[in-house]
Amino acid sequence: MPGTTPQPTSATRTRSWWGWGWADAHPDDAECAAMGALIPGTLAHPLPVPRVRDLAVERPAVEPPASLAHLVATGPEERAAHAMGKAYRDVARALRGRLGRIPDLVARPTDEREVADLLDWAGERQVAVVPYGGGSSVSGGVEYRGDAHRAVLSLDLTAMGRVLEVDAVGRAARIQAGTLGPSLEDQLRPHGLTLRHFPQSFEFSTLGGWLATRAGGHYATGRTHIDDFVQSLRVVTPAGTSASWRLPASGAGPSPDRLFLGSEGALGVITEAWVRLQERPTHKASASLAFTDFRAALEAVRAIAQSDLSPANCRLLDAGEAALSGASHDGSAVLVLGFESADGPVTARLGQAVDLARSHGGRRGGVDGGDTADTDAAVGAWRSAFLRMPYLRDGLARMGAVAETFETAATWDRIPGLIEAVRTEVGQAALKASGHPATVNCRLTHVYPDGAAPYFTVLAAGRPGDEVAFWDDLKAVASDVLHRHRATITHHHAVGRDHRPGYDRQRPDPFALALRAAKGALDPRGILNPGVLVD
Repeated sequence: MPGTTPQPTSATRTRSWWGWGWADAHPDDAECAAMGALIPGTLAHPLPVPRVRDLAVERPAVEPPASLAHLVATGPEERAAHAMGKAYRDVARALRGRLGRIPDLVARPTDEREVADLLDWAGERQVAVVPYGGGSSVSGGVEYRGDAHRAVLSLDLTAMGRVLEVDAVGRAARIQAGTLGPSLEDQLRPHGLTLRHFPQSFEFSTLGGWLATRAGGHYATGRTHIDDFVQSLRVVTPAGTSASWRLPASGAGPSPDRLFLGSEGALGVITEAWVRLQERPTHKASASLAFTDFRAALEAVRAIAQSDLSPANCRLLDAGEAALSGASHDGSAVLVLGFESADGPVTARLGQAVDLARSHGGRRGGVDGGDTADTDAAVGAWRSAFLRMPYLRDGLARMGAVAETFETAATWDRIPGLIEAVRTEVGQAALKASGHPATVNCRLTHVYPDGAAPYFTVLAAGRPGDEVAFWDDLKAVASDVLHRHRATITHHHAVGRDHRPGYDRQRPDPFALALRAAKGALDPRGILNPGVLVD
């Protein structure tokens, strides 16, 4: 059946151009100062909120042709808002007025033909094209670095934000790549269906961005990556448009979709996809368990992951992360469990998972009182902190503190040693570099029968005026630890530019050779997101 016009996510609120999310949701000066006081060595007063008018935004180096001018914006506000993603290092640079190369143009195509026309023009003029969805990248994936191109165009896909077609029988939909998470779900809701893919950036990211970065959703088991939902893709490249067949499965050679999933705009611009949907869940249940022994908690999570229970949520917070989120205040680690279904009650499965956790030393916390609502206090505290954390990170950045995360994945036999090595070595590096102790917390966000995805939070006093270099040094230490333990450089944050060194070390040489050949064939003039994945 035909799609509908996308619904706006907000009629009045304004996105922050320099930090996470909505401009009116950021901590005020008093809250920033209160948070900074908890980290020794931070600034006495918060840095001022940056203003676009204080930036040195040069005139565009090129002008679009008349045939495309109606798609292009050149104002300083638009260009500054598209200059970087939303990682800590991006926020810190914005606070210091050091954005780097600001795009000359911001284009918003409304259909595939306009995308192709923009790529053709950019190729002729040697203009770098950086595909842009919601701008929530935390790995340097939506900014241009260097000076090899005459100009830079930020290709914003959000004007392509419609659910074009819904197949209720096959439970799938054809959706444009620029559709933001809330709008996507709003358009599916009348059909009783959901994509059920909810990354932390859900409110401010797009389907195309999820596909291009192989994003991970909120759910801890089962379909954790967007890859699992894809039936087919349409991708516009300088060499032509790739359109794969919509199929439930295929064994016909290497998958064309796999070439573009995770390609981060370096091989082509994803314009739409057929994705698998599900009925909206009506039965939910959740619980939390506390552990005094973190190793025992890891064993409990492994047991649950290797069962056939398939919880929607199976997040283990170490003692520091549990305290930070308000899920625990007695030094315990906390396991958050959640189940949901569109077919029937889930309390029995929750009970089995709780019993497994208790057999490994878990102390039962609250459990919801029914099968449709979450009332567990620890679960509620974790969920609130999860959504609020990016805003608090930006507030700490205003105090000169480093507040950032990184994530990985490894097999179960390596998980305990990996977590301990990261905590120890990153903590020691921060102390040596700043003279102040750092906090390094860990949580497991996604779990599999054969391994898990640890997610680390680092809180430290930065070097005033040199916060970005300080974080880069800590990230290099962390990346070395990951490589030594054969853990991936990223489980779901993407490669971008920040993770290129780790990605280059991780991938096999023959695959790198093939990827460079694909880049040369699909993007012969080298205009698509230069520096991402391959040179």
